[in-house]
This record gives sequence, structure tokens and C-alpha cells, in this order.
Amino acid sequence: MREKDDVKRVFSKNKEAYVTSSTHAFGKDLSLMINWLQPKSTMKVLDIATGGGHVAKHLANHVKQVVATDITEDMLENTALYLESHNNINYAVADAEDLPFEGENFDIVSCRIAAHHFPNPERFIAEVNRVLKPGGQFLLIDNIAPEAQKFDQFINSLEKMRDHSHVRSRSLIEWKKLFDDRNLSIIKEQTRKKVLPYHEWVQRTLDNDEIIQHIGQLILESDKETKSYFQVDSEEDTIHSFAIDEWMVMCAKRPD
Repeated sequence: MREKDDVKRVFSKNKEAYVTSSTHAFGKDLSLMINWLQPKSTMKVLDIATGGGHVAKHLANHVKQVVATDITEDMLENTALYLESHNNINYAVADAEDLPFEGENFDIVSCRIAAHHFPNPERFIAEVNRVLKPGGQFLLIDNIAPEAQKFDQFINSLEKMRDHSHVRSRSLIEWKKLFDDRNLSIIKEQTRKKVLPYHEWVQRTLDNDEIIQHIGQLILESDKETKSYFQVDSEEDTIHSFAIDEWMVMCAKRPD
């Protein structure tokens, strides 16, 4: 599938950037997820699309085993080197929409800042449901689309220009329907504005100056309402940062 090939190309090329990215490596959500999940030393965790391994690293200190997966082999190998001191993390190249694990095998499944790359979110959620133990917890953290179509189209178009592997940031309504269809009950949720340092964000996946300039122009030339919604911080022709919507949600698997 073309979208998944794009993911492999982008993340193979930028594997180091996702380990060091301030957006991925830090954030209150990493400590908050421990508070929400209350992981125990007997638990087995599956971290889907682990990227730079930040969730796997944090959870490994609290559970028996973490299985960190990613569709991009180069990314996973680099992350394994980065986390080599954690001897309870295992690694598996895996497609989030077709996981190579038996059913009802994990106490916790996590996926952070990755699902907007998945072309078939219904398959992803079906797989989460399948591999979770009854009563198990699912933690999703991802960029979400605003409910207003104007802002939805703006941010998704911008992300696609910056990163060909971006499929779509979906709305809360879309995600909640998928959860409900697959017996996942929301226990806790939180939305926030996530501030993105502009140059780090745009250069993480791009080295084409023409495209970078075009993206900057689109932001700077957007209307006042759009700049306000995305909290664009700029000075003359320089963009310092802007903010997108992010959702953190914890679900429990209901009995079938």
C-alpha cells in the first residue's frame, strides 16, 4: 500500500529526528499516562508504532514486559539501540492494522502520536480490541482534527505537504465511533493545544527549501481566524510556533 511505503521512507530517513524531537521525547502526557494507567509489575504492554520509543521507555520501568512495534525496520533498530539499557523491552516489526500477536495477550496497548499515519483506522482499532485482554486498557494520544471543516482542511493539508506519510488527523467524533463499535469504553480523556516549534516541526521531515517556504507562506497568509485558532506566533516573515489539537484518551475493553 502506497501510504505505508511512504511511512517507511519518511521514518527511515528521519529516525534520529524522532528520537530527539522535543514534541515526541518530552511532554506532560508521558508522566500523565503513568498516573492514568497505574501499570503493575506483572503487566505485559504492547506499544504500537513506537517511533523513538518514548512510551516504551517510560512504561518499561513499571511493568514486566513491553513489546515495542513499528512498521519501519530502520526506525525500530535505531530505537532498540537507544533503549538498549532496558532489558524488558522486546521489538517486533509490525503493521498496526495487522498485528502478529495472539488474541487477548496484552494488559495495556498504547499508541502515541502515530495514528494519523494509519490509512485504515477501523482495522487498527479492531486489532487493538483483538489483542487486549478483557478489561485491558488502551491509551491513544494523537493529533486530532478540529470540528470546523475550515480548520480541519487547513491543518490536514499542511501536514500532508510537510509529511507525505501523513494520512489524516481525525476528529473526536470519528474516533469515538470507532471505539464504540469495537467495545472500547472511554474512562478518561483530555484535549489540549500542543505548541509546535515551527522550524523543528517543518525540518523534521523536509529538506526542500521551496516546499518549506511554501508551507510558511500558507501559514503567514492564512486569515485572522485561522491564525488565532492555531495560535500562530510570528514576527514579520518569521514563524516561531503554532499549536494543534491533541487528544489523550484511555479506554477499557468491554466484554463481548
